[in-house]
Amino acid sequence: MKVAGFAGYSGSGKTTLIEQIIPLLRQQGLRVSVVKHAHHRFDIDHPGKDSHRHREAGAFEVVIASDRRLALVREFERPAQLTVHQMLAELYDGVDWVLVEGFKESDILKVEVWRAPEPGREERPVRYPEDDFVAAVATDSPGLLPVPTQLPVLDLNQPAQVVQWLLQQADRFEYDGDMRGGLL
Repeated sequence: MKVAGFAGYSGSGKTTLIEQIIPLLRQQGLRVSVVKHAHHRFDIDHPGKDSHRHREAGAFEVVIASDRRLALVREFERPAQLTVHQMLAELYDGVDWVLVEGFKESDILKVEVWRAPEPGREERPVRYPEDDFVAAVATDSPGLLPVPTQLPVLDLNQPAQVVQWLLQQADRFEYDGDMRGGLL
């Protein structure tokens, strides 16, 4: 599988870009998965449902499946911060591309998503000058990047361009969990 990270500050457009990239990769006949880092408490289970009742009764894991989807809910006995590699290990082996949202400090190749600050807003720092795992920058304001770069600069508003670049660079994004991020 190939793994491409998308990192940037909240509001930079990561989710929107990934949302646009998924169908473009699917049109190429590729199977796509997403790994998302959640900063906030979240739940996919609802009170009153059998699976929620099982979890509340103390089940460590509950797997819910139908003829259309499968979900695994795992309860940690104490707070845990999973690495991107631990989350990738949970995915189906037959996926072609995994798009990772968040995990900006991870050691996987990533596209930094950056937008210039709105008037009156604080400027957001960029990671690409110090992060060797940033392979490209996607922005809607290339002329306003705070630090010049030799990295490819992709148009954040042209997801087809981002997909074309990913497919051209596919070998670089090949993931081997033992390689800790696929830097070739």
